[in-house]
Amino acid sequence: MTVTAAPTTGMWFDPTPEQQMLRQMVRDFVDRECPKLKARDLEASEEFPADLAAAIAAAGLNGIGIPEEYGGQGGDIIDQVIVCEELSRSLAGLAWLWGINVWSAAHAVLAHGTPEQRAEYLPRIADGTMRFAFALTEPGGGTDVLRAMRSTATPVEGGYLLRGNKIWSTTAHVADRIMVTVRTSPSDKPSRGLSVFLVRRDSSGLTATPIPKIGMRSLGSCEVSFDDVFVPAEDLLGEVDQGWRQITGSLNSERIMVAAMCTGILRAVLEDALEYAGQRHAFGRPIGQMQSIQHSIADMAMKLDTATLHTHRAAWLEQQGRPCGVEATMAKCLASEYAVEAADQGIQILGGYGYAQEYNMQRYWRDARLYRIGPITNEMARNYIGENLGLPRSF
Repeated sequence: MTVTAAPTTGMWFDPTPEQQMLRQMVRDFVDRECPKLKARDLEASEEFPADLAAAIAAAGLNGIGIPEEYGGQGGDIIDQVIVCEELSRSLAGLAWLWGINVWSAAHAVLAHGTPEQRAEYLPRIADGTMRFAFALTEPGGGTDVLRAMRSTATPVEGGYLLRGNKIWSTTAHVADRIMVTVRTSPSDKPSRGLSVFLVRRDSSGLTATPIPKIGMRSLGSCEVSFDDVFVPAEDLLGEVDQGWRQITGSLNSERIMVAAMCTGILRAVLEDALEYAGQRHAFGRPIGQMQSIQHSIADMAMKLDTATLHTHRAAWLEQQGRPCGVEATMAKCLASEYAVEAADQGIQILGGYGYAQEYNMQRYWRDARLYRIGPITNEMARNYIGENLGLPRSF
């Protein structure tokens, strides 16, 4: 299926026929290949869902946003938002299985890769034969990632030697390549002197160890160590010492896609709450007849609509090439908080069953909770929004 762009005049909320077909195709795929109960079991297994990753690739979803000349399906960020929403409606945070490759790796290679890198990596991302991970954060840093950057790459004959440690690198233990940001030159300004490398996971001196965590358990998030890891010069992505500029160029799309994931989770919460409220009886009637339950579910619906509108507005601005930093940040912040609030209320509606792992509501809460923290904390998101309103910088 080839995806075409939406009209470019005016803000456009009606999906094109192609976008409607795309949404229905992804929904049918999810209902067939990974319905909610299967997603629940996959997440609980703590084993990487390689079969699901292969099915997603076989359905052509890895190629959304990758130009046809590189083996992709074409399309833009609005199409990727649609795919992410529909995957997340069942997979919740496991949608990263798709997202890391498509809107982290492919975006970076397409924007900053050499012709040779594009020709090598993009077709393999599209057909699912190459997996990527992303390694930026270090053990001593989180929000203050730049000042905490201690990992280095030192020039040697034919390439570089990498030394240091990264943390929270999701799927690094099963990736073929890890996009690693390290310091290549000293600088008084923390954002300067950084470079990005596409490091082969089987490199000598590289170890990746999953960290036990409460959500997305089958997508291991790893601590990665680099002990004099040799990286050939051709595996530098973009220009040396320009890594932070490359990363910031993708921040808006990353926040938009996280917002899309959270809106997908929100829809799943609403669907499950509605189903349970219609089936569960108390005091001789379905609990959905009770006003307090109706109000909670109505709140979920309003939050879903609000998050969706913010997400699609930001995606539309990005697709038009217009400034959207504030809008993307707002969408990420609102959608993540709404998803957590809705899932928490969903647990309350289900009562004791909401606390049971045989139901999905607890999984939605565990996965959505992460996105109030990353890839930017909602506190830092508010700082950014405030600064763009003219308030003095707070950090």
